[in-house]
Amino acid sequence: QVQLVESGGGLVQAGGSLRLSCAASESILSFNAMGWSRQAPGKQRELVATISWGGSKSYVDSVKGRFTISRDNALNTVYLQMNSLKPEDTAVYYCHARRVVGGLDYDYWGQGTQVTVSS
Repeated sequence: QVQLVESGGGLVQAGGSLRLSCAASESILSFNAMGWSRQAPGKQRELVATISWGGSKSYVDSVKGRFTISRDNALNTVYLQMNSLKPEDTAVYYCHARRVVGGLDYDYWGQGTQVTVSS
């Protein structure tokens, strides 16, 4: 069973920075893509950033230029560096991984880590 364990959330003032980590129980290169999503109270879960097996990165428009996704293959860890944080970034952040096998998508999720940005 794949396990994804997030860490690094917390309380920060607007304009501050946080770095989230997601440690996987298996080689992250065994996944077709990994990423971060977030869910604010009363809102749907939103895909924030992804990184493909080949290293291609994508971001939702609201975080472009502020957030950076990266990975350390040796540590089986994916990171989300969040700079210039805004109160609207407040949410539970979830790490996820996707593996495609035989044309079927297998998605795995972490338990989430709370990020709170105060104004």
